[in-house]
Amino acid sequence: MSHLILRNFALHVALASDEEEQILAVMGRKRVKKRSVLIGPGEVERHIYFVEQGCLRMFHTDTDGQEHNLCFYPENWWACDNVSFFKRKPATHTIQALEDTEVSYFTLLDLEELFARIPKLERFFRILIQNGFDMFQRRVTSNLSLTAEQRYLEFRQHYPGLEQRIDQKQIASYLGITAAFLSMLRKQKDL
Repeated sequence: MSHLILRNFALHVALASDEEEQILAVMGRKRVKKRSVLIGPGEVERHIYFVEQGCLRMFHTDTDGQEHNLCFYPENWWACDNVSFFKRKPATHTIQALEDTEVSYFTLLDLEELFARIPKLERFFRILIQNGFDMFQRRVTSNLSLTAEQRYLEFRQHYPGLEQRIDQKQIASYLGITAAFLSMLRKQKDL
């Protein structure tokens, strides 16, 4: 499956074959069972993950124990609590597998060494972080200004095909509505 991560790097940087080999040599891989937690609040994120197969979610649990989905990470997405990983601070969110998932990953130390040997990787991750911040800002704005129907349509555009793979309650949590309201909304609009 290493071809998928190499194609992902190729979206923003051109790597020589020896650079690809260096990357693959330090990259870890693991399978994560459905419902397994990769990082939880209070833990320090030790890895940045690339989803090869499956789907992860990042969520926040409020003081009432209610989970609020912040982001989904299907195939070809990177997943990480960025603040915890890059600043070595305790995480405030949870990353959990919604499906049996296969990930590739890097530790911060390995990534820093790769940045020194392959400087264009630093450019790749800068672009990745910039795109993630852009997505975060658009999501906040959507939650503040769009209707539930508009947020749902935006979800479908942003995560094509994901609604057939994950529970409706996960989508409802992401949209900030109940599963019953989402079901009603989908029936009304024949979505």
